[in-house]
Amino acid sequence: MGAGAPSVQRLQFFLSESTWDSGKVNDRRLEMLREQPETAPHDGGAIVIDDSGDRKDGKATAHVGRQWLGRWGKTDNCVVTVTTVWTDGRVYYLLHAVPYTPAQHFRRGRNDPDFRAKPQLSAALAAAGKEAGFPCRVVVADCAYSVSDDWCYTLREARLPYVVHLTPHRGTWAPADQPHTAVDAARALAWRDAGYPGDWTSVERHFRDGHTESWWAADATLGGWQPHGPCRLVVATTDPATLPDKATWYLATNLPHPDAPHTATSPHRPADLAEIVRLYGLRPWIEQSYKQIKDELGWVDFQVRSDTAIRRHQTLVNCAFTFCWDQWFAPPGPLDATAPDPCPDTGTERGTNHTPPAPTALLAQGLTRSAVLAHPGHHPAPLVASLDRQGPARRTPSPARRGHHRQTS
Repeated sequence: MGAGAPSVQRLQFFLSESTWDSGKVNDRRLEMLREQPETAPHDGGAIVIDDSGDRKDGKATAHVGRQWLGRWGKTDNCVVTVTTVWTDGRVYYLLHAVPYTPAQHFRRGRNDPDFRAKPQLSAALAAAGKEAGFPCRVVVADCAYSVSDDWCYTLREARLPYVVHLTPHRGTWAPADQPHTAVDAARALAWRDAGYPGDWTSVERHFRDGHTESWWAADATLGGWQPHGPCRLVVATTDPATLPDKATWYLATNLPHPDAPHTATSPHRPADLAEIVRLYGLRPWIEQSYKQIKDELGWVDFQVRSDTAIRRHQTLVNCAFTFCWDQWFAPPGPLDATAPDPCPDTGTERGTNHTPPAPTALLAQGLTRSAVLAHPGHHPAPLVASLDRQGPARRTPSPARRGHHRQTS
């Protein structure tokens, strides 16, 4: 359809020129999620932080710049958005999204007082999620965020616990005879075999599809990270002997050890090794949400340039995802026999007509206000069933691969 078509022009006006507030719409969306028992947050879930890029040509679009595109495995012209997702492994949904503005858009670059790096944006979003009424056991992030002291400081100021993946081979100051990287710290742990595990503890991971995996976890010592200190380093792996790159996590957390002396005074409940592994295991659900909002709901398909229009488009996509959850938990309504045929035979198409198979259910079921209008909150969404069948990645991508050429500021 051409850009000059009336329907396209109306959509452009709605996104770019109208006066509605995307922030207020998002607040109302979050209110709906809090009110519905099936999606209501609780303090056993996690707020997961990540960022994702969408390729865009030219230089006129707000926030555009040459940045790392994880989905394509290369640096290209794109718009990167920092997002937060609340999940407990059963349900998951986006809370907030903020486009990241590269330094070249500011007069003084990274030294400009208005510039905000991705870790700064993400920490502020996690705090905003808590303020919006979404409690969590922990904030989870991958290794791209572990390099920022500001990120940890902002979360501590907001009294939010965190579990963040460390870059395995990133060094830290320590005496010459002590470990200097997370990998060194893991290799210093005693291990013989499963019968004599030494410093390691067996943990069992449970997945949504019902299968389980046996992992091993241990508290390690690296610089200021101490098992009974205010910050811990927890190593989790499928094989302590070889520490395979794609199945080993190096997790920094401020959740106290159950036997730590400061447990009684800590603002956070203590966590054993099994719980820390479980919490970081929730991180892939933000990747799953990206699959659905991008591949199914049109997150990347915006054809607008202004910051306001981009944020509005993202808000509407998040609303659509929320409607899907609403319909997933809603009881099915009666079929509406008066709904129009989704594939009418108008005879105007060129070529051979192929009669589509009869649908098992109409898209707009239940009550409709007119022949062409159906409230998305009152009708089942077959889309949700197809989305639910797409299980999340069973393992978090390896830190080395995800961090390749990735910019955090």
